[in-house]
Amino acid sequence: MLTAKIYVTLKPGVLDAQGDTVRSALETLGFKGLADVRVGKFMVLTLNSLTKEQATAQVDEMCRRLLANPVIEDYCFELEGATG
Repeated sequence: MLTAKIYVTLKPGVLDAQGDTVRSALETLGFKGLADVRVGKFMVLTLNSLTKEQATAQVDEMCRRLLANPVIEDYCFELEGATG
């Protein structure tokens, strides 16, 4: 069983309205010195019966086809766990 931890973030230069809202809220709460806040997505998938190579290919395809928008988002992932 493998666990895929997937991180999806907006590409540099893409407007991050949610990040701006979080930065503004943090400043309202008194947190100073924030130059920028970027908000992304974190997903955890558990995969059965795949080798690490198969899982890498499958997760990459999942990211390209559904989990990330390659026009405006970057993604990366890591696999953890033992293969059967």
